[in-house]
Amino acid sequence: MTPVTNADEISDIAFGFMGSKALFAALEVGVFTALEKSGSATAEELANDLDVHIDRMTTLLTSLVGIGLITVEEGSFSNAPASSAFLVKGAKYDFGDYLRLQVGRQMYGLLDQIEGVISGDMDEGDTKSYAQWFSDPEEARLYSESQHAGSLGPARQMAKALDLTNAKSMLDVGGGTGAYSITFCKNAPQLSSTVLDFPNVAKLGRDYVEKAGLSDQVSYVEGNALEAEWPKGQDIVLMSYLFSGVPGDTHKRLIKQAFDVLNPGGTLLIHDFVVNEDRTGPKLAALWQLQHTAFTPEARSLDDGWLSEALKEAGFEDVSVGTMIPEMTMLATGRKA
Repeated sequence: MTPVTNADEISDIAFGFMGSKALFAALEVGVFTALEKSGSATAEELANDLDVHIDRMTTLLTSLVGIGLITVEEGSFSNAPASSAFLVKGAKYDFGDYLRLQVGRQMYGLLDQIEGVISGDMDEGDTKSYAQWFSDPEEARLYSESQHAGSLGPARQMAKALDLTNAKSMLDVGGGTGAYSITFCKNAPQLSSTVLDFPNVAKLGRDYVEKAGLSDQVSYVEGNALEAEWPKGQDIVLMSYLFSGVPGDTHKRLIKQAFDVLNPGGTLLIHDFVVNEDRTGPKLAALWQLQHTAFTPEARSLDDGWLSEALKEAGFEDVSVGTMIPEMTMLATGRKA
């Protein structure tokens, strides 16, 4: 990243939360979907269509133009190209629900406590583990359904990049509603996947699996990944977004557990928010790690150098760590000899 050099750049950072809230508000009322249906619309037309007061709609649209999410020409507003591709309900690569539900409704508020977590002023009881959080069926539903929407794109990308031809069994640790398992099994009909996750999440996941017509390939084991016994005999072990949400001192143990349940020649996949070893970024990966620290104070800022060395120390061969979602996540792979 280029170091900031003036006050305006600091202001952009300090006021960035306003742009986030403009995005979330627009998703909540359906601005991008409405604009895509009409092609373009005036503030008055959108206000009437979405039942929002004309003054508030005009203010919201003006802010969205300011941050580049929509354009305006002679009083008529239209979606920016990226908004059409990623923020319109039903679009092929739509992840608006992930942003609206998980980031906007859940993660955004949790970051309010980051100062207390960093300073150590917060009591241990003021933060919750994922196990506690997901014991609430509504919180589990909100998080899991939004995460499903956010995981489908990376899952498709990962499935295309991997050779799944000879894989017959997969363990999807903390696999949520099964976005990765469903996508992998669609691409590899011979593959069966077991998803290990909390009971309230598993209940939701089974519905996604059934709707995908994959109940004969994808099954669930209910439990906490940090405590449950992992089923053995796996050709693939996948841990996506698991390391960032658990205490850092559990990472090596999780890698060893994966090694132990893999068949000879099996593959470990770790997909998560990972920064460069020299701590220069990527920016979004670093910020996501900070957000997870607000929720899990014992979380660790994971870097590619440490991750690569940890896999080698555990006995994995052909270890590699590379970009998955540009500027945000990396994928680490290793093969059990």
